[in-house]
Amino acid sequence: MMLRTPALFGALLGALAAPAVAAAADRECAQSPGKVIEVCVFTRDGGAFYEVSRGGKPVLAPAPLGLTFAGEPAARITGLTAARRDASDTTWEQPWGEQRTIRDNHAELTVSLAGDTALNKTFDVTFRLFDDGLGFRYAYGAIPAGASVAVTDERTAFKPVGAYDAWWYEGLGQERDEYLYKQTDARRITLAETPLTLKRTDAPKQGEGGLYLSFHEAALVDFPSMLLAGDGAGTLKARLMPWQDGTLAKKTGPFTTPWRTVLIGETAGALADSRIELNLNEPSKIADTSWIKPGKYVGIWWEMHLEKSTWGSGPKHGATTANTKRYMDFAAKYGFDGVLVEGWNEGWDGDWIANGDKFSFTKAYPDFDLKGVTDYGKAKGVKLIGHNETAGAVPNYEAQLEDAMKLYESVGISQVKTGYVRHSGTILDQQGEKQWFAGQYMVRHNLRVAEVAARHHVSIDAHEPVKDTGLRRTWPNMLAREGARGQEFNAWGDPTNPPEHTVILPFTRMLAGPMDFTPGIFDVVHGKADLTRRGQSTLAVQLALYVVLYSPIQMAADLPENYEARPDAFQFIRDVPTDWEVSKTLQGEIGDYIVVARQSRGGKDWFLGALTDETARKLTQKLDFLAPGKRYEAQIYADGPGANYVTNTTALAISKKVVTSKDSLDLDMAPGGGTAVRFRALD
Repeated sequence: MMLRTPALFGALLGALAAPAVAAAADRECAQSPGKVIEVCVFTRDGGAFYEVSRGGKPVLAPAPLGLTFAGEPAARITGLTAARRDASDTTWEQPWGEQRTIRDNHAELTVSLAGDTALNKTFDVTFRLFDDGLGFRYAYGAIPAGASVAVTDERTAFKPVGAYDAWWYEGLGQERDEYLYKQTDARRITLAETPLTLKRTDAPKQGEGGLYLSFHEAALVDFPSMLLAGDGAGTLKARLMPWQDGTLAKKTGPFTTPWRTVLIGETAGALADSRIELNLNEPSKIADTSWIKPGKYVGIWWEMHLEKSTWGSGPKHGATTANTKRYMDFAAKYGFDGVLVEGWNEGWDGDWIANGDKFSFTKAYPDFDLKGVTDYGKAKGVKLIGHNETAGAVPNYEAQLEDAMKLYESVGISQVKTGYVRHSGTILDQQGEKQWFAGQYMVRHNLRVAEVAARHHVSIDAHEPVKDTGLRRTWPNMLAREGARGQEFNAWGDPTNPPEHTVILPFTRMLAGPMDFTPGIFDVVHGKADLTRRGQSTLAVQLALYVVLYSPIQMAADLPENYEARPDAFQFIRDVPTDWEVSKTLQGEIGDYIVVARQSRGGKDWFLGALTDETARKLTQKLDFLAPGKRYEAQIYADGPGANYVTNTTALAISKKVVTSKDSLDLDMAPGGGTAVRFRALD
């Protein structure tokens, strides 16, 4: 839904909206609406380049632009032939999200470039400039309709000015995006996934703020995922996940690439609160989104990770009719709207990763009555959340996709969790060729799943996914993704996730979009003595994660009996919403700590989540985000006396106090600890 800009600015915006077209000079520049960010494009020595400054100071040094195609040499760029300028200031509403209304205020510069090869004879580069960063993409509109071309190189590079630390992990790893981050000098990057976040380490001059950058992409459709390769001196070059024959992208003309994005801020929180990724995506292709619902769920999942039950059939089978009804009873009693059931369908027996082509997505095991449990849930107001693990056997899944979604729609399943547990680079396509988990083949597949699901009013929670690039705006049934090390690693990881992991994610992975982290484990230790083989957090952290790590669908991941043993702590999970009016990152440093506040959508209550790393930390947080002149009851869930992530994970102190927007709250977090707060409106 588009909201009109106030009439006071209508005349000005009308003038800005008319694109200005002119013959280009040797150098073309444009500024963001608040004149914070400036980009300049120019040609020299047979290449096209861009550079970026912020507040008049260089941020990105000149770096190349363009694509190279099979069958011709790398083009020499001979000049800028035209420049077009535009601007837009609109506000749009998300059907669900971390923020209800989003302002899209940008300036736009499109330059036409001329080259000396047939396919690069003319092409456009469009820059959209926001006050907190920019995006740019290529358009090859002169390639004839239907003509097949193969991209063999993307010249795009990023050259940060100054010295930076980076938080990253090695790209093209067999476990996809499920790695711990490392912090290094940015010059040590070899091949990194995006979002890739950097913090400037040069001593700032007096009066200057810090500088944080994050590189990613938006609107990734029918193109391979972008990695960034370092050259040892600080330059980061685009490297696309290839097809087996070395081709990067197979396209037909004319075509446009995804946006390459750069977030720029003086604080880490400024990156977290940017909405550039969403603004660079197209509006929803789903006209009626009323059936797409955020919410909270429980499920037959953690018990398998703890080896209390199995995915496969047999005496310990978890996905039985009786067990599902038990979870549905629990969900109905405590206000959860969904129950995830993994292992319900045929194909889990034996080595299911090697034999993913044996999965059926319509046939249940004999001890699971699909219609029986969905009917049981309907009577209690609880829906069944389906599960489609593919083991990366994509042709098998695609062959059944339409029938599966049709079945789920018929029995009232409106959400499905998908999975692709297979080593990256070994996914087999219809021709038997090996594919990367986020190459063009899998990008196409993931979008096809979303499109087919949408026709049957089914939303998708994708695990082992192609990374998020803001496509949830265009396809709002793409609710959440995994795409990082989640809670499951705290069951069997070696090592498990250290405390710093969840204070790195908000400034790295979470910049891409919602993550189904599956928080809420109360029995953090789960019988393990070795710290690196069990959860490394306090109980308060497990509550704070519901606010800090955004997802429109949040799981209460622990066993039902562990929640009923701690009704005091469980109350926060019952109270916290998953759909928000507004979200604010109040404080934070990458890998050290974070404080986030979110207001419930359509409501008056606020919720706060704070986390620290392995270091105990005391923070003072102003409450000026609360409505002025209103009183709130702060329900505080803090680390209890002696709490820490090593020897005392369960100590929790719960207190209440009346506060207003003029007050401050002291956050005293234990090592590996946190704080969760509900601000219940009294006025």
